[in-house]
Amino acid sequence: MQEFPPKSSLDPSKFGDHTSTITAEHIEKNLEGLTVQQALESNRLYILDHHDRFMPFLIDVNNLPGNFIYATRTLFFLRGDGRLTPLAIELSEPIIQGGLTTAKSKVYTPVPSGSVEGWVWELAKAYVAVNDSGWHQLVSHWLNTHAVMEPFVISTNRHLSVTHPVHKLLSPHYRDTMTINALARQTLINAGGIFEMTVFPGKFALGMSAVVYKDWKFTEQGLPDDLIKRGMAVEDPSSPYKVRLLVSDYPYAADGLAIWHAIEQYVSEYLAIYYPNDGVLQGDTEVQAWWKETREVGHGDLKDAPWWPKMQSVPELAKACTTIIWIGSALHAAVNFGQYPYAGFLPNRPTVSRRRMPEPGTEEYAELERDPERAFIHTITSQIQTIIGVSLLEVLSKHSSDELYLGQRDTPEWTSDPKALEVFKRFSDRLVEIESKVVGMNHDPELKNRNGPAKFPYMLLYPNTSDHKGAAAGLTAKGIPNSISI
Repeated sequence: MQEFPPKSSLDPSKFGDHTSTITAEHIEKNLEGLTVQQALESNRLYILDHHDRFMPFLIDVNNLPGNFIYATRTLFFLRGDGRLTPLAIELSEPIIQGGLTTAKSKVYTPVPSGSVEGWVWELAKAYVAVNDSGWHQLVSHWLNTHAVMEPFVISTNRHLSVTHPVHKLLSPHYRDTMTINALARQTLINAGGIFEMTVFPGKFALGMSAVVYKDWKFTEQGLPDDLIKRGMAVEDPSSPYKVRLLVSDYPYAADGLAIWHAIEQYVSEYLAIYYPNDGVLQGDTEVQAWWKETREVGHGDLKDAPWWPKMQSVPELAKACTTIIWIGSALHAAVNFGQYPYAGFLPNRPTVSRRRMPEPGTEEYAELERDPERAFIHTITSQIQTIIGVSLLEVLSKHSSDELYLGQRDTPEWTSDPKALEVFKRFSDRLVEIESKVVGMNHDPELKNRNGPAKFPYMLLYPNTSDHKGAAAGLTAKGIPNSISI
């Protein structure tokens, strides 16, 4: 977090002042003796901010039957033992006042379980999980992996011959992506499809995703840039990955940076074989046509954005290819294959909230006092939505028996260039080394976030390159496939 209280970026001429109502009094009792300012300065305050993301849509969403969604802000504190703990949750609903969509907000703080106030806190966390599961499916999963890859797949096949070294580099990371996206458009993200049935934005889901795409930047999709943008890391030239994590025990980032670095080394070494200098790249008509169509047609809505690489230098090409491979392999693996293991128990990660937070004096609050579990279940995802949603998550989270993992190729003759084969062998060996490091970190008692209270080790970015027999098929919650194929 950079400021306290958190502020809003919503247009004040339409929304008024949406500054957070969380105060120092709400949180300072749980800052291990620090003041808010001291916690900010020492990088120990973090926020999961879904307020601005969803507030503009909530009047429409909450008019859908069976929906009542809040826009949420959740503050976390980085404890001395390296774990993040929630400090406060702000639930906000839109209110029309004087032509402005303002916010009516209430703040909740942790309460020990066993009391009705404790169940109110559990409900507050459930409302946050509803926001987060919607954002995960709409943006982190569909938009940032499946959807944004399509222009690269199409343009590669249209402009790079199959013998072109960049085609050979990228094609394994496109396997079945267009097929699975076509299937998704038929049954998952189509009008009235499973997504609209089971995740809270309903018929506004794809519209929301399209709005978010307007701010998408290809140059921010690589892991180091993403971590810096999200305030989870800072630039550090002395680090082997050029960034330093602010939360050192962050399994996705720790494992991901090792994977990113391995891909980056592989791509750089591979391209150096064919592009000894920038002039060769500039004169490569296939690559220039590929990049032009990707930018101006495939991502045509953003074609004039100033951040697009010009594709005039070999480092630009290397960074672009590294990012494409990262999105198609590790990023998708991280957001997809843990869905059933982590979210298959819907009370842990509900996808819909159906009614308001119970207030004292109401029948809903009386129900919460009488039978809190029943009240909780009546508030979150319905039974039929749960059955359909969990069944989908189970299918999406399975690895196929013929999966090709990062560092594997389906045909040994993909190239006859011994230099390229040597580079790829080094890449595979690095990934197998990373496997051992991941397992070792999961057994390190000092790293408390790698297993969590459920003692479930983080293996989503375990490469599984060493598995050449499909032994890890099914619901394994580990392995990085080459491509987005499910």
